[in-house]
Amino acid sequence: MAVNSISTQGMPRMQDTEAVRTNPVQDIESAYQVKETPPVSKEKLEKIVESLNEFMAPANTHTEFVLHEKLNEYYVTVVDDVTREVVREIPNKKVLDMYAAMTEFVGLFIDEKS
Repeated sequence: MAVNSISTQGMPRMQDTEAVRTNPVQDIESAYQVKETPPVSKEKLEKIVESLNEFMAPANTHTEFVLHEKLNEYYVTVVDDVTREVVREIPNKKVLDMYAAMTEFVGLFIDEKS
């Protein structure tokens, strides 16, 4: 029975590869790490909305920023210029309403339990 020999010529030695190794979990975490961005000024936000409206003009739509009163957060609506109908909400207002109701419920539950 013949045994084939394996040549290690040209292959990196173990000590050479250890410096190259990285932690894949750390690489993934750093790739998906959310970095905080500074708040956008009202003037800059208005410029962005204006440029979006110019871009969407051929589709006869425009964007509006609407404040969700319970969450004190903005969401975007896309409105048809002809019918004044809301075509899309980003994120969906119903989802925001549900989130606000859940946080209110959890807050009431915690306050009652304390």
